[in-house]
Amino acid sequence: MDRSELADFLRHCRTRVSPAAVGLPRGPRRRTPGLRREEVAQLAGMSTDHYTRLEQARGSRPSRQMLAAAARALRLTGDERDHLFHLAGEEPPRDRSATQHVRPGLLLVLDRLTDAPAQVVDDRGDLLAQNALAKALTGDASARPEAERNIIWRYFTDPAARELFPEGDRAHGARAAVADLRAALARRPDDARLAALVRGLRARSAEFAALWETHDVAVRRADTKGFLHPVVGLVEVACEVLLSPEHDQRLVIFTARPGSESHERLELLRVLGLQEPSYG
Repeated sequence: MDRSELADFLRHCRTRVSPAAVGLPRGPRRRTPGLRREEVAQLAGMSTDHYTRLEQARGSRPSRQMLAAAARALRLTGDERDHLFHLAGEEPPRDRSATQHVRPGLLLVLDRLTDAPAQVVDDRGDLLAQNALAKALTGDASARPEAERNIIWRYFTDPAARELFPEGDRAHGARAAVADLRAALARRPDDARLAALVRGLRARSAEFAALWETHDVAVRRADTKGFLHPVVGLVEVACEVLLSPEHDQRLVIFTARPGSESHERLELLRVLGLQEPSYG
């Protein structure tokens, strides 16, 4: 680990990212260019103290998960992300067909969406990034342990995770998730992480195992969905899904019809700000 070079690189990357580029207000009395340390830490889901230590060349070696989160927060390109890993003494991820590094273009669109919940999900079901309204609606995934950031795993192994959805929608959601996962495995049969996820779900969930045997295959695209928020109640939305060229990442945007009760409830959530919903 090259602490000095790592610190210099982090500082340089931080100064070139404007608050507006990541959906943050510029605010008064901002003397330094780019983001503040605490803003990078917030975007990466880590403590300000830990990130500060890295920039001061006195921190412990960051985990691979932390490096990936910092790369997303700083809007690094794929090459820059790899350089960050090398400086930390880590081998960069090599699974180019299913990278968890969110493309800067997707993050830019995500940050510009302030009036609609939106998130980036990969085809394994890993929730990679959310805007503020998505966190307010469904919970902040960055606050969960890494294993619990997979929305398919949680859906089939944690009964509390289903409390987010109306009971009448749950069977359709389960079928759609399994069909999408089978399509992903067909595209990448040698993806060890994807295969391990399927094996684990078949072992842990009888429902998943039964649905897997139906051999339904479908890539998730446009759909409708309902969310049961513990404060504002039922929010019914249309889901627009923008697929990456390789279909390994998708930007999911939730919109409610203007003037509808669901639209008013989303507006209320936006006013209330980020409050972690309790879904168990």
